[in-house]
Amino acid sequence: MENFIFHNPTKLIFGKDQLEHLREEVPKYGKKVLLVYGGGSIKRSGLYQNVTGILEEIGSQVFELPGVEPNPRITTARKGVEICKQEGIEFLLAVGGGSVIDCTKLIAAGTKYDGDPWDIVIKKATVIEALPFGTVLTLAATGSEMNSGSVITNWETNEKYGWGSPATFPKFSILDPVNTFTVPKDQTIYGIIDMMSHTLEHYLHVEDNTEYQDRMAESLLLTVMETAPKLLNDLENYDYRATILYCGTMALNGIINMGFKGDWATHNLEHAVSAVYDIPHGGGLAILFPNVMKHNLHVKPERFKKLAVRVFGVNPEGKTAEEAGLEGIQKLREFWNSIGAPSRLADYHIDDSKLDLMADRAMENGEFGNFAKLNREDCLEIYRASL
Repeated sequence: MENFIFHNPTKLIFGKDQLEHLREEVPKYGKKVLLVYGGGSIKRSGLYQNVTGILEEIGSQVFELPGVEPNPRITTARKGVEICKQEGIEFLLAVGGGSVIDCTKLIAAGTKYDGDPWDIVIKKATVIEALPFGTVLTLAATGSEMNSGSVITNWETNEKYGWGSPATFPKFSILDPVNTFTVPKDQTIYGIIDMMSHTLEHYLHVEDNTEYQDRMAESLLLTVMETAPKLLNDLENYDYRATILYCGTMALNGIINMGFKGDWATHNLEHAVSAVYDIPHGGGLAILFPNVMKHNLHVKPERFKKLAVRVFGVNPEGKTAEEAGLEGIQKLREFWNSIGAPSRLADYHIDDSKLDLMADRAMENGEFGNFAKLNREDCLEIYRASL
């Protein structure tokens, strides 16, 4: 494995009835609070009322930015930055899923920057500091509640990129599984795909001597696969929700990938698709990931064989590493199909008319992928296989 330094400063507050911790955490950072959230789900569930009630009781002056999109837009982040600068906001509180948190991260960084926040996303500007922020998570998926990364879409230019900074870790994140009870079945499925995809991106690396990290990733995948079908048949089961919620955080908080870089090619390919078509991120990953794995199978077939045997129960006897690996990829596809995930771009009415545009967006920063470098023709080949 590579040398590494691990540091994650986010305080994780997990379990039932943990919202009360807002009383002690928020006052550490200031009185003026910008509350950032998405649609009306937190109001329908009563979470909004509970959060604002506590903030009122502790004397916070609350400003609001509602309407953060599922693929958060730069236009929304700009509105948040404007509020923060005009009102002298001291602390941000993201109440929602990964999209709300990602948008909040850019607002936090953008408020401390004199130019357009989009400069941060396209890495024209380096983040030196950011406003402090916390999160109240309502969706198990992205892991954004315990990492410093963010993904933002510019719909006007059909661009969608990931960025991050050591300055944009949440100060704290409150994870109460009860707050995920109202997540509908389709969004629950997308979240499950997302956390499994994060784990698979980690798993596809080229370093040697990562046996413990591999075992952590394998156990996370097995736990999600064991729990997901039960959760989807019982959406308000606390134990199932808690397990999936915790797995989503652990999949992308840096713990399971110490000492190596994962691939991340599939995420780049999906960002290009959803930048053009605005489809759910988890749905796009479900479509693309098995096809990326097939495309890269030849690079390190023993890696795919290991995954197939340990996670998907493939019997390797009499099979080459590539044959066993391919069987594992097929079993991944079958599992995702079994829980209701899409498997073709056609499921979102996407045809071949904008493949070149998607490839252009994916190639914006040149060849990509840490497991195998993909070029423009690779992108097109994977997109065509996914139609």
